[in-house]
Amino acid sequence: MKSSPISQFLLEGREFFVKRDDLFDRYLSGNKYRKLHTLIHTPKEKLNKIISYGGTQSNAMLAISAMCKEKGWEFIYYTKPLSRVLKEQQSGNFFYALKLGMYHCEIEQELYKEFIATLSLSLDEKTFIIHQGGADRSAKDGLEVLAKEIREVKEQKSALDFHAVATPSGTGTTALFLALSLPEYKVYTVPVVGDAEYLKEQMQALHPIPPNLIILEPEKKYHFAKPYKEFFEIFQKTKEAGIEFDLLYAPSLWLSLLGQTDEKILYIHSGGVSGNKSMLERYARKGYTLS
Repeated sequence: MKSSPISQFLLEGREFFVKRDDLFDRYLSGNKYRKLHTLIHTPKEKLNKIISYGGTQSNAMLAISAMCKEKGWEFIYYTKPLSRVLKEQQSGNFFYALKLGMYHCEIEQELYKEFIATLSLSLDEKTFIIHQGGADRSAKDGLEVLAKEIREVKEQKSALDFHAVATPSGTGTTALFLALSLPEYKVYTVPVVGDAEYLKEQMQALHPIPPNLIILEPEKKYHFAKPYKEFFEIFQKTKEAGIEFDLLYAPSLWLSLLGQTDEKILYIHSGGVSGNKSMLERYARKGYTLS
């Protein structure tokens, strides 16, 4: 497994470090590259089909598509019914995933929850299901590799004097397993999909939450994937500072880190920048454009 570099990063006069997991691949990068570690290293002859489900802005969906194309595996992705506008969109994660060969199936709203619950009941030995957002215990292996990389680079470079690690959370899988793998560090995260209680429930379904995992509460309630002025502003600031982050997960965490922490932190870049084009189009319709 490749190791990503660490960049120094100055934001609002404060020094951070960034683990550049976004540089692995255009589509298969960030925390999804870590979560899919086991499957990436699975011989292609062992499987022939991957099934998953969730939203159409999902970074996991796109990463799985890229992995399956490389492996030669069929990829079937289930969603609730989509709007005509989204189906016709010529950019964004859904568009690119289809271009990579993903087979998309829509399930009616009233049937969706029950259908998803039965997906695991009829799998053959060459079919593997990846739950929404990559929330699976198998993700632990890839996060242990990341933890090892962090320890090694810290030992080799004394100038990297960070005292905590940070990563945003959808299902919380990355933050949870990273905290378990790095008990000597504080691991900061922020709930991006739902509130802190929902995030804790998602994590506890995989493993008890360790004491070094600190969930920061955003200053106000944000709805996932909805454009916000402060999100656009922090995105523009980080881009001007030299690194582009995703517009779905990163803004909430950066705002929380700036407002609620004061130590030197290593930010784990979770990738997902391929979806920025479509998000920036949404912001532009609200009058927010990059200067």
